[in-house]
Amino acid sequence: QVQLVESGGGLVQAGGSLRLSCAASGRTSSTYTMAWFRQAPGKEREFVAAIKRSGGSTYDLDSVKGRFTISGDSAKNTVYLQMDNLKPEDTAVYYCAIDLPGRWPPPPAYDYWGQGTQVTVSS
Repeated sequence: QVQLVESGGGLVQAGGSLRLSCAASGRTSSTYTMAWFRQAPGKEREFVAAIKRSGGSTYDLDSVKGRFTISGDSAKNTVYLQMDNLKPEDTAVYYCAIDLPGRWPPPPAYDYWGQGTQVTVSS
């Protein structure tokens, strides 16, 4: 079993910044891929970004390129999502997920998910 705990969400004005964290615990692997997804009210969940445990590769959704940065701390089994210049359309519940085999490019399905953290951007 693997547990993922997200934190760092909140309410911010447009143009502001937030940093999300996702800490993995339990039986993680040495080669995992971790990803961030988001789901806005009434919309499908969408992929945001992913990173391998080695940190050697990242993959960003076009709509957040240049504004969001994914990074990781392999020693802490933690992944971060730095979100700058936030826009109202970024409002969503943000989830992290882990693929234990560390597949790349990022796979469509993941082994475990976090509970989500709410990000609300006011205009």
